[in-house]
Amino acid sequence: MNSEKNQTRYAAVAQEFDAGRISRRDFMRKSAALGVAAAAPLALGASHAKAQAAEKYDYIIIGAGSAGCALAARLSEDPDKNVLVLEAGPADENQFIHIPAAFPNLFQTPLDWAYRSTPQKHSADIQLYMPRGKVFGGSSSINAMIYKRGNPVCYDAWGAENPGWSHADVLPLFKRSENNERGADDHHGTGGPLNVADLRDPNPVTLAMVDAAVEAGYPAQPDFNAGTEQEGFGLYQVTQKDGMRNSTAVAFLHPALTRDNHAIQAEAHVHKLLVENGRCVGVRFKSGDEMHEVMAEAEVILSAGSIGSPQILMLSGIGSRSALTEVGIEVVHDLPGVGQNLQEHLMAPVAHVCTQPVTLAHATEPEQAELLAKGMGMLTSNIGEAGGYLTVMPDAPAPDLQFHFAPTWFISDGAGNPTDSEGFTIMPSLVGTKSVGEITLASANPEDAPLINPNALAEAQDLEILVEGVKIARKIMSSPALDDFRGEERFPGVDVQTDDEIRAYLRANIQTIYHPVGTCKMGSDDMAVVGADLKVHGIDALRVADASIMPTIVNGNTNAAAIMIGEKCSDLIRA
Repeated sequence: MNSEKNQTRYAAVAQEFDAGRISRRDFMRKSAALGVAAAAPLALGASHAKAQAAEKYDYIIIGAGSAGCALAARLSEDPDKNVLVLEAGPADENQFIHIPAAFPNLFQTPLDWAYRSTPQKHSADIQLYMPRGKVFGGSSSINAMIYKRGNPVCYDAWGAENPGWSHADVLPLFKRSENNERGADDHHGTGGPLNVADLRDPNPVTLAMVDAAVEAGYPAQPDFNAGTEQEGFGLYQVTQKDGMRNSTAVAFLHPALTRDNHAIQAEAHVHKLLVENGRCVGVRFKSGDEMHEVMAEAEVILSAGSIGSPQILMLSGIGSRSALTEVGIEVVHDLPGVGQNLQEHLMAPVAHVCTQPVTLAHATEPEQAELLAKGMGMLTSNIGEAGGYLTVMPDAPAPDLQFHFAPTWFISDGAGNPTDSEGFTIMPSLVGTKSVGEITLASANPEDAPLINPNALAEAQDLEILVEGVKIARKIMSSPALDDFRGEERFPGVDVQTDDEIRAYLRANIQTIYHPVGTCKMGSDDMAVVGADLKVHGIDALRVADASIMPTIVNGNTNAAAIMIGEKCSDLIRA
């Protein structure tokens, strides 16, 4: 085929998509037919031109991630306000972003900050991998798309110290964002930009696991977001539409970029906030080899995530006086809580060989044709297709143990998957985390990654919850519903039986669930970084809006909560 002619045709298809005349799935189908490997193009020329030409905006948002995209879209609904988003990564054009099952291919690529923790002294000195999206959509462009809000009691705990943040306050924001394909009810909304769907083509091993959990005596759970009753097992709902990822870039950012008052600058690495006389007036960022400064008339909002937001604050001289002085940064405002209160969820694999050729190992090229044509097939899998919630500790206010099930191997974040066989994996997951860590600067150089210490398993209770989780996982995996699929247990393996052996296995094999939170916590105590209005204590015209503001971690996947925080911040600003 004539490649030049195809590129011309592709440009025409891209224009149709940009104008909203064809769907994302039709765009991908047509571009694939032309032999062009691309996904979801975005006409960024006007936005880039504005970002380069204009020096001052009403609002500057740092980070086009889960919260930042929602916040920018809502603020730009006011035509009288100009909004600029600065994103360190590129546009979300890589096709692996939009094909759900392909997201592990994005790990440790230029679209991933690919952080590593410091050696974890309570966890066999391992360095935990902590992927974070460096692309439009942030981590919502590289995550497992599970739509989970966390238990209402988690938000009521926030609201007890921060007026306006109880579950009754934030539920309308969750519903406003949501277009749940099941329909609207007391817990769910329709008509919002974020599409929430049931899996279109769940794997037969996944369905068997849910049946096995019920056989093992655990309840079925059809909706993990329907109030305080979370216990039980079932399929997860996902942020997908027509079998494709529905990231916050797709749901919020792309439509908003059609507005004249909404600009975005890609590949803009923020180095410093500009603070004059106690007020944040702008941002200094690097794009390519050049430094730029842009100014904010109204506010700057940090939405760079639980690692990026405290790092930027500290690089700007906002943080613990002693810690900043140690790395040679001039102190602008002594705020000791910046980077503290780091909380994370942890998980570890219980995995078996699969005796039938039905796992996601077969999600290959033939599957791509089915995905593009019908939005069906294995490539629609989010990998973590199902799971459940249970309560281990009797004093836990909400379920403290979650399970993630993958109809494939998922060992060492995918990097340790066996190559000699097919498998399936259930991950007992700690979501009642008690251990608390911190983020500090390695140096004053903005190009250096910070030092990330989640202090994993420092609290003995965290380890004991996971020990119980391994036992429950084994009980489920041995139930009759999985007889047709179950081969040998590869992880932890039959040699690991006693509690002490399980503890040793966990210490050496835990993974994060990619849910860092809390490092710019909301509150009014001495270690709080922002108030209930998300304004940074002691600095005018500066807010933080992302998962870093969580005082305590919610007991579920954190993406939905981060989006809600972006929605909440927009209301606080526009009020």
